[in-house]
Amino acid sequence: MTVALPEALVASAFLLDLALGDPRWMPHPVRGIGWFAIKIESLMRRSPLPLRVAGITTAIAVVGASAGTAWLLITCATKLRPLGGAAMSIYLLYSSFAVRDLGDHAAAVERALIAGDIEEARRKVSCIVGRDTQEMNAGEIALAATESVAENSVDGVTAPLFYALLLGPVGAIAYKAINTLDSTFGYKSDRYLEFGWASAKLDDLANWLPARVTVLFIALGAAFNKLRVFDIFPAVRMGAKLHASPNAGYPEAAFAGALGVQFGGTRSYGGELHHAPILGVKTGECTPRTIRQSITLMRTTAMLFLVIGIGIRILLQYHP
Repeated sequence: MTVALPEALVASAFLLDLALGDPRWMPHPVRGIGWFAIKIESLMRRSPLPLRVAGITTAIAVVGASAGTAWLLITCATKLRPLGGAAMSIYLLYSSFAVRDLGDHAAAVERALIAGDIEEARRKVSCIVGRDTQEMNAGEIALAATESVAENSVDGVTAPLFYALLLGPVGAIAYKAINTLDSTFGYKSDRYLEFGWASAKLDDLANWLPARVTVLFIALGAAFNKLRVFDIFPAVRMGAKLHASPNAGYPEAAFAGALGVQFGGTRSYGGELHHAPILGVKTGECTPRTIRQSITLMRTTAMLFLVIGIGIRILLQYHP
């Protein structure tokens, strides 16, 4: 079995994600990775190792075990049945993509806002953002949902595609393990400042190139959907590095530029007010229509990333 994944399997997994999304009844590797990470954390916190060293060890163990398990599953499935390896590869890749799920969650917020059900809109947006939603008005809800689509367009969409096309299903699962470690431990709290240091840094490293490449595909997607293409790069140039994350500011600023809105501002986390930097070159406000445009732009960006990525793989592999 080679590490490189045939292009047809990546495309099949992508289409499967668009068709099915993430049914809660279906076993999902990412949930298993999260469970394993918590178990390793509990074990390592009882060790005599310094917290930062314990966190580094945890990150290595979780990523290594996730990638190793993916490789083992594909190898065993291939030996059991000729098409078993292909089916397992498609399943693992499918589980690493979140295009359908991200769009569906944001669309649920959009529908509630259009219906005028502010309580339902608050409940739906609380499923996709970490900020306090109890007192949000319609504009703040639309902003939160649109920002969520923009932010997750890398770690839920283009970065998994990037590693799938580059390293196959094992690489995609390894990336999802890194991303899961960051969402589990990558907080600057007293509990995780030292233990989660490695998880946060590893996620920053894994997303560095995909976040920046994604800006180009957002621009292509914006052109395809007749959005504000020429505002994207000024928005990224002025705002991306203002973001607390070294990577998240790139897709967020690009989306803000394309949609003609501003992201950022004051928001509440656990009752404490925080001010996020203002991203975007226009002063437009988010609305239900903006949520819909962000979903369309995210999906178009993903499809372009897939098609062009497959094209590049074919050229590199089969060009004489």
